[in-house]
Amino acid sequence: MHKVIVSPAVRLLPLLLIVATLVALPATIPTARAQAPTPYAALVGRAVLPADTFAAGPPSGFAVTGNTNGRRVPFASQPVQGFSAVLPLWNGHVLALSDNGFGAKGNSADYRLRWYELAPNFASGAVAVVGYTELRDPDQRIPFPIVNGAGDRVLTGADFDPESFRQAPDGSFWVGEELGPFLLHLDATGRLLEAPIPTPVPVALQPFARGLDTVTSPDHPDFVSLPSADARRAAANLPSSRGFEGMALNTSGTKLYPLLEGPLVDDPVRTRLPLQEFDLATKRYTGKLWFYPLEAPSNSIGDMTAINDTEYLVIERDQGEGASAQLKRIYKVNLDKVAEGGMLQKELLVDLLQIDDPTGITSAEPGAIGLGTVFKFPFLTIESVYPVDERTLLVIDDNNYPFSSGRRPGLAPDDDEIILLRLPKALNLE
Repeated sequence: MHKVIVSPAVRLLPLLLIVATLVALPATIPTARAQAPTPYAALVGRAVLPADTFAAGPPSGFAVTGNTNGRRVPFASQPVQGFSAVLPLWNGHVLALSDNGFGAKGNSADYRLRWYELAPNFASGAVAVVGYTELRDPDQRIPFPIVNGAGDRVLTGADFDPESFRQAPDGSFWVGEELGPFLLHLDATGRLLEAPIPTPVPVALQPFARGLDTVTSPDHPDFVSLPSADARRAAANLPSSRGFEGMALNTSGTKLYPLLEGPLVDDPVRTRLPLQEFDLATKRYTGKLWFYPLEAPSNSIGDMTAINDTEYLVIERDQGEGASAQLKRIYKVNLDKVAEGGMLQKELLVDLLQIDDPTGITSAEPGAIGLGTVFKFPFLTIESVYPVDERTLLVIDDNNYPFSSGRRPGLAPDDDEIILLRLPKALNLE
């Protein structure tokens, strides 16, 4: 792992110690909305990684266009953010998976794919960047051309768009990505262990698959030679940027559950997202299929994380940020509770736009949205959730650096905020 020095060292209070202090909090934190039907969570920790945090590496952002919130491109090195998945470490640090770079395959060829080790200090509110691990393919497992194919074979955002991130019992890592969509299998050093694994079309969706055996987006490498974006969209059966956004590993460590961010192009049911089961022992999909029900066709999911072998957390969000954000929620689903047509039933756990801050961790400030007694997470994309214990969730936004500006609209790009939420009732962790 590469070391990064981006700010003065801060002393970390490990998550386990932070959680130990949370036990002293009352089971129900009294608020003015205590009797409301919505389950209000309480903010019990917040640490912020500034938007303008960079790590070593080649210049990047040469193809970035549009509103960059006052940041000049290209950048002299590699932006550390934004993050699409998180895994807590034993020492209180977290591993945060970087997104594909700048939001699209076409503008991210100079962004190197990494996971970063972060040290959040919930006492001071600071986050230190400890180091990073780069995703790479030195053994040439990838059967199609990549950006750095003639060089060090470090993977970039033009090769893959990593969105989900789990560690298997054997210590290796599995990544769900969007451009294929594929599953990627890597060792602890970031080295790809086998060829990218394609996504089969489940039997129930074959009538909507456009004759293809696999789920394919317009950014799939098979379509690179097609003459135009319209031709690639016509060939694909999945919209662009609707691949694997969330992927859970059951707590037994035997099965992965990658969840697509959008339905197939021709699926007439626009509010159902396919969820398949992948067996780690055989490295094959089992054929099992569920559907996650969206609140609205325009919504997206941000993450899926296991509570136990049957219950899972899912982040669902709308396409708004700042004052226009209306739905940013965490639901619970149970694979054993299925309605007609394989549709999962869901239970609202947290409304991320209505979080109590009873101890004054944040305070209102001019131009900022969602700071103060009622804390809000008004970000366009929120892509990381993890149960620290039965009453505490760790949540991180993806700031889409330098584009998103939900906290201070028009004033600054979003930071990455790492928060701890106290749930009103306990999860059944296993």
